[in-house]
Amino acid sequence: QVQLVESGGGLVQPGGSLRLSCAGSGTLAYYAIGWFRQAPGKEREGLSCISSNDGTTYYADSVKGRFSISRDNAKNTVYLQMNSLKPDDTAIYYCAAAPWATVQDMCNMETSIYWGQGTQVTVSS
Repeated sequence: QVQLVESGGGLVQPGGSLRLSCAGSGTLAYYAIGWFRQAPGKEREGLSCISSNDGTTYYADSVKGRFSISRDNAKNTVYLQMNSLKPDDTAIYYCAAAPWATVQDMCNMETSIYWGQGTQVTVSS
């Protein structure tokens, strides 16, 4: 079972940028990786997912054009670059892993998923 640790969250002004990192306890090469968030009183939503093998990516409409997912299998790390941040982006951000899942199943949470503990992102002036 893979263990995931997120980092890079914090407080940022509207329009600013953050890069989140998700480090795995072992190789992530066989896992699709996704980034999710959950704001107070709202359901957890899938933001962006990347496949294990061919680099296929998926983005939710809410972040398309602003967020970018990438992975470095040599470092067992997946990143989420977040630009043009808005107050509505405030939430706890989670990374997750699912072995050999499609990006659609991953981001729709329609597969077995291992979760990280989350990192807080607050967008406020």
